[in-house]
Formats: sequence, C-alpha cells, structure tokens
Amino acid sequence: MLHTLKYSDSSLIAHCYTQIVGKQSFILKGILTAKKGAIRKSQFQVLTQLEILFDHKNNGKLQFLKEVKVISPYQTIPNKIEKNALVQFLAETLKNAIQEEEANPALYLFLETAFNWLDSNDNISDFHLVFLINLTKYLGFFPNEEPLDALYFNLETGCFDRSMPREQHIEGSQVPVFRELLGMNFGAGVNLKLNRTKRRELLETLIRYFELHLLGFSKPKSLQILNEIFDDVS
Repeated sequence: MLHTLKYSDSSLIAHCYTQIVGKQSFILKGILTAKKGAIRKSQFQVLTQLEILFDHKNNGKLQFLKEVKVISPYQTIPNKIEKNALVQFLAETLKNAIQEEEANPALYLFLETAFNWLDSNDNISDFHLVFLINLTKYLGFFPNEEPLDALYFNLETGCFDRSMPREQHIEGSQVPVFRELLGMNFGAGVNLKLNRTKRRELLETLIRYFELHLLGFSKPKSLQILNEIFDDVS
C-alpha cells in the first residue's frame, strides 16, 4: 500500500502497487466513518503488505475492493520512530517514482523483501540510501560502474567520468562513498559508517539523481523530518 488520499468526509482513495497488475487505485467508500466492516482504515497504513481481492477493470477508473487481509504484519515499524520516518519518506518517494502502471514482479519482490528486512533489523540508519540506489535497477537508471578509476560521477548520464563533466555531477570525497553504495544489500549498509553530514550529502545526491531521471519526480516533503530524526544517529 503506497499511500491514501482523503475523498469526501467519509472515504479514502488508496494507491497500491500489486504483483499482478502493477499500480492500482481503489475507492474505499465510507471507511472513515464505518464502525464495523470487513475492510478497515487500520489496514491501510503506508507500505503495509496486503492480500486483496478485486475485479480488475482496465478502464483507468477507480477500482473497488472486495476483500483485504494484512500479510506479514510489521512488528517494529509502527512503534519505532526511526523506522516510521523511513517508511513515510520511502512511501512518498515510491508514490512519485513508480510511474508505469504495468506489473513488474521483480520490483514487487524487491519492495516486499526490503520492508520485511527493515521490520526485522535494527541497524537501519543507512537503509534508505541502499534502498534508493537498488530501486534504480528496477526503474531503469542504475549507474554504470565503469571506469573504476573515475574521479567524477555524471548525475545526468548515470556514468562515471575520468574528466570533469559539463553536466551536473559529484566529485571529490562524495565519489568513493557513492561508488561504495553501488551493489550493497541491506545488511551491508551498516558498513558505510556515515556521519550525519555525509549521510545528508549522499541522500541529497540520490534525490537529485532521481529528479534528473524521472519526469515529474519531486523532492519528498517528508525529507526534512527524516533528516531531523537521523541527525541523532551517529
């Protein structure tokens, strides 16, 4: 479940990413005022993993849900402020980043694996950095890692360069940190050992990279809250 939008005083629109038919939007009529029912507002917290039943109509209109069940209920994400800030930020990022409505089973599996890992582990201060760089694999703009002795990374072409590019780029101490991030899995993220300044710089670089490669992508509004919370993480 990516995010919800209030629709009238009693209803919600829920935007979900599904394994079979990709990105879909559902109208949840009366869910905000209903005291009982098979479908409840509490099931639609951001990035909750759901099993849903609906009649898919490929007509561009809002769909109607028949059944909803929470699968793999999170044990720690709702109760830990750092993890909750992460899912809010990443949900907003995914809302802007996933633009195609077609199914992408590999992306779905990545998301499922990532948030189950987040719920089960505590060393999560750089989880969002590893998540974002790996997400680019499924969105089609993962960086080209060659040449290995490059001094610059061109944000616009997605390539490393030996000579300074005219386009937007990073250089200096940011380059080896950015390169180290490539290919990391979530468990390896603890080896980055970034201080608050380096973490902010790398996150800003990744967001700019997304802005350059995804038409209409904008910096998540929840970024400031995320930075404030993780400023306390050494």
